[in-house]
Amino acid sequence: MAYRLISLSMRMLEQNKTNTANSSACRWAKELSSDLIVSSESMSEKDNAQIMNWKLPPARFVKINVDTTFKAESQQIATGVVIRDENGQVLAAKCKWYGSIPNILSVEAYAATDGAVLMDLLNRPKDIVEFSEVCALMTGKDKDYRYMATSDLLSELNKESFKADQDLEPKLTITVLQQLEDASGDVSGLAVKCLAPLVKKVGEDRVEEMTNKLCVKLINGKDQHRDTASIALKTIIAEVTTPSLAEKILLSLAPQLIKGVNTAKGAEIKCECLDILADVLHRFGNLITKDHEYMLTALLSQLGSNQASVRKKSISCIASLAPSLSDDLLAKATLQVVQLLKNRGAKSEITRTNIQMIGSLSRSVGYRFGPHLTETVPLLISYCTSASENDEELREYSLQALESFMLRCPRDISPYCEGILNLALEYVSYDPNFTDSMDEDTDEEGQEEDDDDESANEYTDDEDASWKVRRASAKCLSAIIVCRPEMLSKMYLEACPKLIERFREREENVKMDIFNTFIELLRQTGNVTKGQGDIDESSPRWLLKQEVPKVVKSINRQLREKSIKTKVGAFSVLKELVVVLPDCLADHFGSLVPGIEKALNDKSSTSNLKIEALVFTRLVMASHSPSVFHPYIKTSSVDFRPYIHPIYNAILGRLANQDQDQEVKECAISCMSLVVSTFGDGLQRELPACLPILVDRMGNEITRLTAVKAFSVIANSPLRIDLSCVLDHVVSELTAFLRKADRALRQATLGTLNSLVVTYGGQIGSSSYETIIVELSTLISDMDLHMTALALELCCTIMVDRKSIKNVGLAVRNKVLPQALVLIRSALLQGQALQALQRFFASLVQSANTSFDALLDSLISAAKPSQSGSLAKQALSSIAKCVAVLCLAAGDQKCASTIEMLKGILKDDSTTNSAKQHMALLCLGEIGRRKDLSNHVQIENIVIESFQSPFEEIKSAASYALGNIAVGNLSKYLPFILDQIDNQQKKQYLLLHSLKEVIVRQSVDHTGQSELQDSNIEKILALLFNHCESEEEGVRNVVAECLGKIALIEPKKLVPALKVRTSSPAANTRATVAIAIKYSIVERPEKIDEIMYSEISTFLMLIKDSDRHVRRAAVLALSTAAHNKPNLIKGLLPELLPLLYDQTVIKQELIRTVDLGPFKHVVDDGLELRKAAFECVDTLLDSCLDQVNPSSFIVPFLLSGLGDHYDVKMPCHLILSKLADKCPSAVLAVLDSIVEPIEKTISHKPKGDAVKQEVDRNEDMIRSALRAISSLSRISGSDYSLRFKNLMNKITTTPALAEKYNSVRSE
Repeated sequence: MAYRLISLSMRMLEQNKTNTANSSACRWAKELSSDLIVSSESMSEKDNAQIMNWKLPPARFVKINVDTTFKAESQQIATGVVIRDENGQVLAAKCKWYGSIPNILSVEAYAATDGAVLMDLLNRPKDIVEFSEVCALMTGKDKDYRYMATSDLLSELNKESFKADQDLEPKLTITVLQQLEDASGDVSGLAVKCLAPLVKKVGEDRVEEMTNKLCVKLINGKDQHRDTASIALKTIIAEVTTPSLAEKILLSLAPQLIKGVNTAKGAEIKCECLDILADVLHRFGNLITKDHEYMLTALLSQLGSNQASVRKKSISCIASLAPSLSDDLLAKATLQVVQLLKNRGAKSEITRTNIQMIGSLSRSVGYRFGPHLTETVPLLISYCTSASENDEELREYSLQALESFMLRCPRDISPYCEGILNLALEYVSYDPNFTDSMDEDTDEEGQEEDDDDESANEYTDDEDASWKVRRASAKCLSAIIVCRPEMLSKMYLEACPKLIERFREREENVKMDIFNTFIELLRQTGNVTKGQGDIDESSPRWLLKQEVPKVVKSINRQLREKSIKTKVGAFSVLKELVVVLPDCLADHFGSLVPGIEKALNDKSSTSNLKIEALVFTRLVMASHSPSVFHPYIKTSSVDFRPYIHPIYNAILGRLANQDQDQEVKECAISCMSLVVSTFGDGLQRELPACLPILVDRMGNEITRLTAVKAFSVIANSPLRIDLSCVLDHVVSELTAFLRKADRALRQATLGTLNSLVVTYGGQIGSSSYETIIVELSTLISDMDLHMTALALELCCTIMVDRKSIKNVGLAVRNKVLPQALVLIRSALLQGQALQALQRFFASLVQSANTSFDALLDSLISAAKPSQSGSLAKQALSSIAKCVAVLCLAAGDQKCASTIEMLKGILKDDSTTNSAKQHMALLCLGEIGRRKDLSNHVQIENIVIESFQSPFEEIKSAASYALGNIAVGNLSKYLPFILDQIDNQQKKQYLLLHSLKEVIVRQSVDHTGQSELQDSNIEKILALLFNHCESEEEGVRNVVAECLGKIALIEPKKLVPALKVRTSSPAANTRATVAIAIKYSIVERPEKIDEIMYSEISTFLMLIKDSDRHVRRAAVLALSTAAHNKPNLIKGLLPELLPLLYDQTVIKQELIRTVDLGPFKHVVDDGLELRKAAFECVDTLLDSCLDQVNPSSFIVPFLLSGLGDHYDVKMPCHLILSKLADKCPSAVLAVLDSIVEPIEKTISHKPKGDAVKQEVDRNEDMIRSALRAISSLSRISGSDYSLRFKNLMNKITTTPALAEKYNSVRSE
């Protein structure tokens, strides 16, 4: 009944139970059966029908069975159909007689059709394939039926709902394995595809059985089936995911494969065994560590094989095993290979194999190979230099291995970097068969044609393999550049000239590698010198500038080559050069113009070349002064007027067309705004047609943002374009946009309205202003301070421009002022929003219908404590600043009366008045800083009396007020403060704060500095130095800040005085000096910088001090210098960095146990020092990366920090993320060791009785670690680390971690 079975196997389809419509599957089955009836050919009845036991269908399934009877003599037939459910209950049955039917196949087709029809009539949900029948059919004689049956099986196996029972599993596995040997390649190919889903559907024992049988076929089977068996085994191995199954396969396969490698006679069998073993070991090598030594010994023996293919596969197999080897076995493997290399009498091909093996081992195990570099590096350098002239491959493999060492063992390779650099520089120009005697000076444009002929007739030799050596050398240089940022200056001195010279490399592929290496040099320069100047002549940027003429000269020659690939590479170099050194081509652009023109105009140029040329030109134009390009513009003076209307008409056509891409629409709007703003005076007749279209685009949600920005451009035009025809409509639309949820749209709208009010304020009606003001009031909130600042700015513009309109002032007072008074109480108010609020009050007091007294009362009332408590310090400060600005804007009379009122509040001694007194002091300080208050008699004494208040906040405010009042009149009030410091011992701390306010305020501008110098600065210094040894840390910090700021004013006096005190016996004095230096290093250039260059080392070397407080102060000073003026410390870093790293280590002598009676508490006094040290390293990575060797820091210092206290882990995670971005190879080399502390961090759970603060801190720490993991995952090659791959699997399979990880990735 084979025909019946094939018919059934093609037609039994599944339907959903809920589908009440006629089954499309059944209709398809009927149609296909009809086709079979029509197309069938005469076939004889099969003699022996196979008898099969009927089985119940699975739950929720039904089974259709059909049968036929056929009389050949009369050609009469009958069909029968029975449908049963999962319980064997008959659901339907049918029989039917047919007339004359020509053959058996047609009979079976009719039977299948009857089954499909009956199933369709039942409208039942599902029917199933009889897989035992499919399996029988797959082994039939007809290859077409075998193919169709195998295809059906593949479809079923790919269904998620498919499940094989215990009886079906062996039949499926046996049948699929048989199909692998099918004579038809199509059938065996499908059988291989069946293996992938089959592995997931059958039990582990069946999979193990299949792999064993396939392995036997691979080793002992027929030659024609070996490839299929190999592919099948690889397919199964790729689909294994569970450790238990992997271990079974390993235990079963590994011995057989090793035996095949050792005993197989043919090289082909050995290669196949090695290939599969490499796959197995790569995925699951860590599961059977007990067999590692046995396998390693067997594989190492194959390195001496006579067949090159076996040696090559053996290298790959050992490399796959290496990551899971123990350190001892890895050392054994390396030692054995090194011993073979030391045998100079070995065959050259064996030597090359062993060198390849060394390189592969280092690529596989990364930093773990570091301890073996002492033996391997000198050996490889020796082989490279002593190889015969024709043994280019040996040199290539040696250089490739050295490149791998540089990338993967950056810490241990440090002693050999110099030698490897010299070797790479020597062989990057290794070309024994060719001598280039061309003169580099023949670079003029007139030589272009000759150069083209030369490039077409260059020397070629198909047997010459020296290019491989040059390519390997270039890549080795690239590895040095990437991994050793501290060698960047040396690379410019030694490698840069060599690379520029090698731009004329004759092998194009090698030339591309040379270009890429030079581009890597430029990129690394950009990375490590970001934000730095060119002061130091040893700076990489300065050194690069010196090489620019040579680069341009050499690149020019490449731009005249015929090769498109060469030109594209040359433009890539130029692009990177301009990115790293903007404005570097100002003197050389003329020589590049012919190359650009040729790239754009030559018919042979490809689109890729033209794009590269245009991108380079755009970068040059964006980074250079326009005058650089003027000589190359053919017409010096252009009359643009004839072009205005054609340009306008062309843009108008695009602007009016709605049927085009959004990008085109937006560009058309932007272009039209520029045309109108630039040439609007010549388009007065056209504006009534153009402007309404722009207004219409404001009504379209897709283009409205661009249209809003377009009107801003037009409004800012100096031509004052006439917008009268659309102005009211535009203002109305813009006002409505202020209510939209789109933040970008609201921002653009506020800017555009501001421009319109400034330019066209007189044409905007009073009612429009009132509407705008109402909308602005809704935008003033501390939820979005940037939007608040823009809204207040617009409000100020309206008040200043329309202050004569009473309704405007009234609307602002009624709508905006209440919101401003709510905002001013916010602790979040700062920056631009605070400045805008101050301008708002100044503008409001000058507008119509607004009373100064009412505004002042509102501000003073805003400072009153609410029911929830007193206001934040920042809010009180904001109110005081606004009061000061309000008083100054109102005039001298109002200001004087306000000051008297504030003095009256201070004279009131009642303790219930403390909030008013606090506010009064802050207001006096802010007013005094802006205005001389010497006319107000005894104000200083009134303020200083508040020093005796029982409230700390009033004392602090009084100190602040006294200092700021002194800023308004130094000559009167500074001597008073100094005298008080001498005479009032109990008030010294507060008075020092007052003095600090004076010094800090005066040190920021030259006028203030000169005023302070004229004062009695010697007395100030003496006073400050007397307090350096104070036991109170607060006093010392104030003194240090004062000294640091005075050092900016009088560096010649103060720096030597501070230097003397670095050797003071008092640790407090030394710490104060170091902190003072920290305050003296500011971002802006100062006259102290010249002195500090020679003296700063004395202060920073306090990092070696015996006292931890002094060391921490020195670390903070170093961090500030690295951030603000990195050039001060670059030369000192080789000596400072080891000392800094030492501060990151946990020191047991700084850990003490405090006995608290019921329990003991451990105190780590070194925690703050370690945290400061890691934060300093983080800063150095930003500003001085070229001086830092990341590899020597990551292990052991960063590793230690990743497992330290919470406060230390957080900066360490930031450092790790930064290193992953800037020095990925250094991180990749030690990735395995980094995984463990990070995994502990993300797995840490707080105790059950932990308070909310501890839980929140733990959550922050986990998210911080996940950010670092996200950075690590972006490193190319991170997926080769098995530990990191397992960590990523753990994160993705743990719902809580996966959610947090996805969240931090989307930040």
